[in-house]
Amino acid sequence: MTVRRAPGRPLIGISTYLETGARWGVWELEAALLPAGYPRLVQRAGGLAAMLPPDAPESAPGAVARLDGLVIAGGPDVEPAHYGAAREPLTGPPAHARDAWELALIRAALAARVPLLGVCRGMQLLNVALGGTLVQHLDGHAEVVGVFGEHPVTPVPGTRYAAAVPETTTVPAYHHQAVDRLGRDLLASAHAADGTIEAIEPPAAAPWTLGVQWHPEMAEDTRVMRALVQAAVARTSE
Repeated sequence: MTVRRAPGRPLIGISTYLETGARWGVWELEAALLPAGYPRLVQRAGGLAAMLPPDAPESAPGAVARLDGLVIAGGPDVEPAHYGAAREPLTGPPAHARDAWELALIRAALAARVPLLGVCRGMQLLNVALGGTLVQHLDGHAEVVGVFGEHPVTPVPGTRYAAAVPETTTVPAYHHQAVDRLGRDLLASAHAADGTIEAIEPPAAAPWTLGVQWHPEMAEDTRVMRALVQAAVARTSE
């Protein structure tokens, strides 16, 4: 079936959780879930949101070919084997199907030059997909279980992120892992006060790609998502 775009609104796919124990009405079943902040942020930024639940990795190029832009959502820790590391005690349980699907989506988007935004786990997966590594635990970025904290993020001048958000801003964050060694052709484009890499991207000449360590879907600022949507519009008009 052909996916039809609404005029003027690029189709932005968002990777999605598969979770057990979801309840609605009398039902408690496995469900494809996504925090509502993600599609709402896409919509507020001018895009049309589509959920992408885990699928066979070989299906990723076909899925990406139907999209104008892609968001890899936040979620569980990335399996350390993907970046050649042993599991440390504070690393969360693996999400094998989601890792495989989202890594395939990222690689397909990069190959097809589809604009890509990675959020939290999505930024970490982008780094891993390009050969980078992760810090498996750091303190201070998820201080209260189940509660988003806030901290300032400062852009690196001259980067894609700085073009979208030129000033230091306070962002909602909840993570205990972070980028360690940067992946191939990636550069840091924002930092927290403690030096943690908060945004990554390829050089400006590369297709529009950005990873942010925080959760823009939990804030009112649409500029990061709007930059993705604008890149998607520009690509479809080429």
